[in-house]
Amino acid sequence: MKRRQFLASTAAALAAPAIASAQGRRVLKVIPEADLSMLDPVWTTATNARNHGYMVYDTLWGQAADYTMQPQMVAGRVIENDGRQWTVTLRDGLRFHDNEPVRARDVVSSIRRFAARDAFGQALMEATDELVVVDDKTFRFRLKRPFPLLPNALGKTGTPMPCIMPERLALTDPAKQVTEMVGSGPFRFKVDERVPGSRVVYERFDGYVPRVDGPASFTAGPKQVHFDRVEWLTISDPATCASALMNGEVDYWQSPTPDQLGLLRKGGKLAIEVLDPAGGIGCLRFNHLFAPFNNPAIRRALLGAIDQADFMQAVNGDERALWKDRVGVFCPGAPMANEAGIEVLTGKRDFDKVRRELAEAGYKGEKIVMLGASDYPSTNAIALVAADVFRRVGLNVDFQAIDWGTVVQRRASRKPPTEGGWHVYFTYLNGTNNFDPAAQLGIRGNGDKAWFGWPDLPRLEALRADWFNAPDLAAQQRVCADLQRQFWLDVPYIPLGVTYFPSAWHRGLTGVRTGFPQFYDIRRG
Repeated sequence: MKRRQFLASTAAALAAPAIASAQGRRVLKVIPEADLSMLDPVWTTATNARNHGYMVYDTLWGQAADYTMQPQMVAGRVIENDGRQWTVTLRDGLRFHDNEPVRARDVVSSIRRFAARDAFGQALMEATDELVVVDDKTFRFRLKRPFPLLPNALGKTGTPMPCIMPERLALTDPAKQVTEMVGSGPFRFKVDERVPGSRVVYERFDGYVPRVDGPASFTAGPKQVHFDRVEWLTISDPATCASALMNGEVDYWQSPTPDQLGLLRKGGKLAIEVLDPAGGIGCLRFNHLFAPFNNPAIRRALLGAIDQADFMQAVNGDERALWKDRVGVFCPGAPMANEAGIEVLTGKRDFDKVRRELAEAGYKGEKIVMLGASDYPSTNAIALVAADVFRRVGLNVDFQAIDWGTVVQRRASRKPPTEGGWHVYFTYLNGTNNFDPAAQLGIRGNGDKAWFGWPDLPRLEALRADWFNAPDLAAQQRVCADLQRQFWLDVPYIPLGVTYFPSAWHRGLTGVRTGFPQFYDIRRG
């Protein structure tokens, strides 16, 4: 299959926001991965909402670059009763943007709301007998059984974000979005300057008190703010993005497209690095509520048509160092990664055989509503390849090219595809969520509580529970091999390979943290 090429959009270029030709030294201008259409980093799993969340909010624990969990909002903890009781104290100086102090009741309410939306959070609460406020600075977990991964759940860097918000907002129904952005993080969200589809502005929060200790890496340690403002400028045309960066009109481009990397490398003025070594696993996600993909035999049949290399080449072109195939449930290099059953994706691709298997499984020509994100090149690329593959095996594809913000809204709909719902959409499962079963979104098979697509897969759920109860690393790895074999039978989604997204910025900037984009610590030299 030929590599997909991306064409610059003249219309998008004309719609790009005006960019100052010379910027103030106290303003950082950033081109994000996509427009910020959803603000609540608990309600949505969109990564740009998570990135926004780390500007506005803080977390109880942070994750260092070596993936260890470090106290962030936490001053200390006391673990008693053989690991079944955790008493946690907040550090001094924590204040929300409305100048109210952060209290334990804010934390408890925030944990409960987060856990209602997150797979890892759900596991923590399932192990919890009681979560209570002790006093304004102290809260306590009383557990049914030891849960040593408690800091990992409450400091996870994958989506959703375990952010702490005021109690009055944390009491919002978890099924509804919080739209008032009041956090205790390094930046305030400037709602009065937001221009949907064009600009988001953050202002330094003078009341933020950084930690004084710990490693300043990833989401952990002291977060020192050196800019008065950070502006996210949404520009959909890659050529316009590249020009703006090279001309000094913006400082940082989060996700340069592969076709622009060669140009950006010229002159040596820009740093181009992959900041997140975990990468993102391309995901073809099925809606399990409606035919034909409520039928596991149809989902399994499609495995025989998928060549991960085709998908990754469409995203990355000739940049072979930026992708890997032979990818299963967990990201390559993670302790739980394995190749159990991977032959379903690595054998000879036979479209005629897949077509026959689809007919034998009961496919009757139903229209397949497939959502592609037209303004998100890396996601749109895998969607276009999938549409071609689906058509080649005889599926009746209704490909709908819409913006990513609309995809995020549509994927949450449980309406039938004929009434504004969907059959298939595409995304990336990013970062440390893919290290193990604890936070991996796509493997949950708990029906209405599962990630978008809502599969009901009891055997996969049982294996996930076995992983939490495994006594050591070797036992965990055995469970994960069994889980991956079951995954190929259930097929909650199809992994399309892993891609590593580079970012680009002016070499005059220092202090860029690894992981997803964070804009504390950055200075202009």
